[in-house]
Amino acid sequence: MQIPKFPECNHAIVTSLEHHSDQELLVLFQRHPDAGKYFLAIFCRYSPIVYSLIHHSVRSPAQADYLFAITWRHLYYELGGLNLHFQNSPEAENPTLQSWLIQVTAICINRVELPPVESIQYSLREASPPLWCFVEQALEQLQPAQRLMLLLSQTFHWSETRIAAYLQAEGQIIAPAEVRRQIEESHQILEAALPQDIAAVYLDRLPASDRAGEFDKTADLPLSPAS
Repeated sequence: MQIPKFPECNHAIVTSLEHHSDQELLVLFQRHPDAGKYFLAIFCRYSPIVYSLIHHSVRSPAQADYLFAITWRHLYYELGGLNLHFQNSPEAENPTLQSWLIQVTAICINRVELPPVESIQYSLREASPPLWCFVEQALEQLQPAQRLMLLLSQTFHWSETRIAAYLQAEGQIIAPAEVRRQIEESHQILEAALPQDIAAVYLDRLPASDRAGEFDKTADLPLSPAS
């Protein structure tokens, strides 16, 4: 098993936080919800452990990568309200962030129902779990119609003409040119909704004209909550 290397972990924004303790990163993450770098720092510090645990428990590499992403998505939302001092830990009187991460990973391994391999189109190389988390949050800023048009375009690769025809069949009269405009506007909204440090890590390495394509990487990610 080869543990993947995530390029964002070498970004200066992330490496500048290496001197912080786990507890400090957790507190900073909770105190600054508009910043993404603290979650990135936690992810980069502990993704090898989480990846190893999952890949030793799940036979299929595709399912393991999918569960790895699902697990970090779950961890992202749980970290916001985590208080280690109130965690029940049979292993230690003073539970650590590492022990909590291992515990939650084990729960995900045992409880998450994985889809069949043939239905998984998620690629860990194309979209790392932190990118998924922040883009999913940004998607919530879109109007329902915009989100539908964007997903039809990115996930199913429908043309503007086909999207317009589908919407017209549903009772919404819209021209293909307007569909194109709405999709372009949606990309702008998504980029604006991302935390500035996340945009710097994931988007600023691309020319401005190519940044919208970065959101294509999340096209095959499930957007509904994992159970």
